Order: sequence, then C-alpha cells, then structure tokens
Amino acid sequence: MRFLLPVLIGFCGIWGSFGLLYAVLFLVLTAEFVNGWTDAPNAIATVVATRVMRPQYAVIMAAILNTVGAFSGTAVALSIGKGIVDPAVINLYTVAGAMTGIVIWSYVAWTRGIPTSESHALIAGLAGAALASSGPHALLWSGWQKVFIGLAISSLLGFVIGWIILRIIIFICKNWSPYRVRKHFCWMQLCSAGFMALSHGSNDGQKFIGVFGLVLLLGGVYQTFTIPYGVIILCAGVMGIGTMLGGYRIIQRMSAMGGLHEPHTGFAAEMGSALAIIVASHYGIPLSTTQTINTTIMGVGAARRYSAVRWSVAQEMILAWILTFPICATIAFLITLLLLY
Repeated sequence: MRFLLPVLIGFCGIWGSFGLLYAVLFLVLTAEFVNGWTDAPNAIATVVATRVMRPQYAVIMAAILNTVGAFSGTAVALSIGKGIVDPAVINLYTVAGAMTGIVIWSYVAWTRGIPTSESHALIAGLAGAALASSGPHALLWSGWQKVFIGLAISSLLGFVIGWIILRIIIFICKNWSPYRVRKHFCWMQLCSAGFMALSHGSNDGQKFIGVFGLVLLLGGVYQTFTIPYGVIILCAGVMGIGTMLGGYRIIQRMSAMGGLHEPHTGFAAEMGSALAIIVASHYGIPLSTTQTINTTIMGVGAARRYSAVRWSVAQEMILAWILTFPICATIAFLITLLLLY
C-alpha cells in the first residue's frame, strides 16, 4: 500500500493528464477492492457464525449477490458522486488524495481484523481532500444532510430492529423444541444472508461506482455526471474479488462479537440490517453497512441478555468507526496538499 503514492506520481510525470486519469481510476478500483476486503464480508459473517454455511461458500455468495445488488439502482452513487463535494471546484488530485487515505487506513484496520466503515472512510477522505484543494465551500450541505441521516440509521435503527425481530421470534417460538427452531431457521437464514448481501451491494457497492463516475467527469471523459453499465460491472467485480480473497479475517472478528450461535439469532441480525440498508438505498442515503450490521448484532445480543454481547469487541469496533473520520480526512488532506504543491 505504501507504493501507491509513488506510482501515482510516476503516472502523472510520464503520461501527463491521461496518466493522472488512469492512475486515479486505478486508486478508485484499489479502494473498491479494499472495500471488498473489509466491508462486504459483514454481509455474511452471521451466517458463518451460526454454522449454517461454510466460510468458503458464504464468501462466494457474498461476492455474487453484492455484485447483483450494485445493479439495483444508482441513487447512492449519485449522492456520493455529486452530492458530497462540488465537482465544479475539485480536481483529480482531490480524488487521488481521498482514495489513498481510504486505502491506507482500511489496510491498517484489516491487518488487525477490524471491520472499518468504508462509508465513513470515503466521506471523510473526500471531505479532507476537498478542503485541501478548494476550502470549505467545496462541501455540499444537501449531501451531508443525507450523510447525517445515514449515521442515525446505522447507529440506532439497526440496533432497535434487531432487538424487535429477535423478541418477536422468541415469542413465536417459545413452545418450540430447539431442534425445530434450528431446522426452520437454517433455511430462513440462508435467505436472510442472501438478502443482506444483496442490500449491501445496493448501498455500499454503489459508493465507489459514484466516485468512478466523478473521476470520469473530472477527467473530461464525460461532460455530465454519467454512470455507464460497464463501470458498474467493473467496480462490482473488483469488490467481489476483494471479498473472496480477504474477507475471512473480518468474518472471524465479527463472529466473535455478538454471541450469534443459532440460526434464529443470525436471521434476526441479517433481516434487521438488510431492511435498514435497503430503505436507505432507495432514498439515496449512503449509510455505513458495517456499522448497521454491527449495531444490529448488538441489538440481537441484547434482546437475549445484556451479557450476550461481547462489549469489549464492540468497543474496539466503535472506536475504529470514530477514528475513521479524523484519520482518513487528515491523510487525504495531507496527500492532496502534497500532490497539489
């Protein structure tokens, strides 16, 4: 990862403006690959934790359905591509700084098995880079309103929905034998895991597609903000490859957090998360899918009993979410300054 900046500078020096365009597109794809590493595995961690699916099969399912989900619309991509920062006052160096900050922070977190929020990293990186290149007026308030709504949804709604769904399941199945509960919810969790992966692609999978479209606009390839189907295929495919190659470390970490040992608890966590994410995607709200699934797992654990949640692991993850904003923004700010001056 430390070679990304020299490679970028080398491209710029050798090929001029075209070299810069290709280098920034490469950085966007690298960030999308890291997104597949650190974020997409969240979609199937619960189905592995409950032993309903083997990790190798769950990772393949996540890669495929995340890719399918990315084709479900472009509302989130539009919010990211032209709603967070003003394309009229930034340039390719701005995006290069943002993507480099994302990759550096996400790689460091991945080595520790911490599922960072690529949404937080992307938004913070874009903000820090835009401040370095154009100042505060580069930030668009209308887009940031959606960001704050997404923070509220991922922080609170997932926890509440997860708690409610599990309490309903416990009430309905209170007279069922453990064998009957597991038999029914094994199949149901396969469906909910697929729904979770699909919803993840509909929101998180679109974010870097939006950035890719922004780069094409800034590079002069298109005169208006456009997202061709080829871009969706490319970005979704790169994210899927990242999930298959590096997702298992994050799956292990998340599986240890919420005490999700049975299919009915995994089903509650996946359905709660997927419902929150799919609603946000419909309205073009970029929310943290990592934060949503983790807070939903906490809600499901708390619905069983407070001690079912491994709060020490949860605290470490929450700290990573909090640190993502200032760290990614600072890295992106400094790298953008270096590139510009």
